[in-house]
Amino acid sequence: MRKIVYISTLLYLAFAACSNTDKTNSAVFRNAVYTGNDARFDKEIDPQRQYFNPILSGFYPDPSICRKGDDFFLVNSSFSYYPGIPIFHSRDLVNWTQIGFVLNRPSQLKLDGIRLSGGIYAPAIEYNPHNDTFYVITTCVDGIGNFLVKTDDPFKGEWSEPITLPAVGGIDPSLFFDEDGSGYIVNNDAPQGEPEYDGHRAIWLHRFDPATDQTFGEAKMIIDGGVDKSQKPIWIEGPHLYKINGKYYLMCAEGGTSVNHREVIFSANSLDESFILYENNPILTQKDLPEDRPEIVTSTGHADIIETADGEWYAVFLGCRPYKGNYYYTGRETFLLPVTWENGFPVILPQGESVPVVVDKPDLSPAPNFLTGNFVWEDRFGSKKLGYDWLFVRTPIDPWWRIEDDAMKIDAIQRRIYDIDNPAYIGRRIQHLDFEFSVEMDFVPQSETELAGICCFQNEKYNIILGKTMDGDQPVIVLYLADGESVPARLYSQAIPDEYAATPVILSIKAENTYLRFDVTYVDGTRMTVAEEIDTAFLTTEKAGGFVGATVGMYATSVHPGNNFEK
Repeated sequence: MRKIVYISTLLYLAFAACSNTDKTNSAVFRNAVYTGNDARFDKEIDPQRQYFNPILSGFYPDPSICRKGDDFFLVNSSFSYYPGIPIFHSRDLVNWTQIGFVLNRPSQLKLDGIRLSGGIYAPAIEYNPHNDTFYVITTCVDGIGNFLVKTDDPFKGEWSEPITLPAVGGIDPSLFFDEDGSGYIVNNDAPQGEPEYDGHRAIWLHRFDPATDQTFGEAKMIIDGGVDKSQKPIWIEGPHLYKINGKYYLMCAEGGTSVNHREVIFSANSLDESFILYENNPILTQKDLPEDRPEIVTSTGHADIIETADGEWYAVFLGCRPYKGNYYYTGRETFLLPVTWENGFPVILPQGESVPVVVDKPDLSPAPNFLTGNFVWEDRFGSKKLGYDWLFVRTPIDPWWRIEDDAMKIDAIQRRIYDIDNPAYIGRRIQHLDFEFSVEMDFVPQSETELAGICCFQNEKYNIILGKTMDGDQPVIVLYLADGESVPARLYSQAIPDEYAATPVILSIKAENTYLRFDVTYVDGTRMTVAEEIDTAFLTTEKAGGFVGATVGMYATSVHPGNNFEK
């Protein structure tokens, strides 16, 4: 009998050990706080008649806008973040509320294996009054290519499954519906024949049938190269087609999306004629202004214009706010300016003028939001539904996160933030050059391969993690920097005192333009500075490349770098 009991006990212990090994450890996060405090927004304004630029701060690039009655809707690029294409609503063009995401189901957005700066480019939103339907047309780069989705009510958040457009190549498609109900698509693609130089692109026009949601007939190249082909203009893109007072206008971006970015415009009396360029192009740029100008905005372009119910015109466009040179980690942001008309053409900003920080606009309806200005934002995870501020890197493969007991619980899964994958990372946009992010974390690592903490993420090769892991049998606080090298470097490792080994910690990141600081606070209030004066350059597109802004958030893994790298 004793032998049977002994064997049973051994089997039980073996099973329990196996179960513990297989069980995924989880990190518990509470009280996430983001504070933005940029000098740009440290001004007294009258919110009833003034607003700050940008109107959407942080990584909200490539804005497109439409109107139905008194309601305005705006969308932005999302690249390989999920959910895809944030959508906003406003009645005054200044105070916006996010009403959801256009691509909010995995079936709509498959991002497996797509680089972070691939995915969803330049969505364009359009309302067709002839069938009372809203359309968003876009490109999934490295994915399914050009497609559209549609809905009869953007507030419902129920957009159709993607409808692919096999005859539309290139990127940046945009829809236009004429007064007689005819539909058209304009897009960027290669020119006829062989490109004559690097960056030589063209704008094409397709007929579009709203009954079948497909193009028909033969596409026509309507712009070859750009404003002045003899100057070899590059990357004519982001086209939008309008009909205003009986005349057709084609507005495009040119010069690439960095410091030479500019907005240009053409017109034609009919779509059967050639488009004629505006002799005073560009209608928006900052490329020729002094680099030492105060409150600098660069890279302006990729605009869309809209008429209000009162007959006024406004433009939304992207711009960047560098802290020096062309260095910024807030990404390309959305700005708003009134449009003036000169010689029959819309002008967003006269040449030689800087984008203003504060703009006058009467009859505004201010409402609390966390989209611009300085603010303190908190998430105490009191709702089972994840807030719109949070993003995933690519489409979640499996349910590795959940909100329970006023906490975000993230499983330490076997995926890393360094791979083109869906890591267990949930982040929010960095919207300020002077910001702080903190969160309370409860995590007891079981091995040297498990790590959880907070991360500033530019892409897979450029990021920094402050977290908790094991070094042998000793729990430690670590700091890992990925700065473009093949493996991340461990910048810091400090043993956690025994009395704090199993207690929560508050992890915090503080940025002040050029530098980052990292701190850990234990339950009794003891605060420890882990590192300071870490150069922020690795978070910028100038250093890391790509098209996305940086995010900051919560992360867990069971395959972190461990002790294979120098401390």
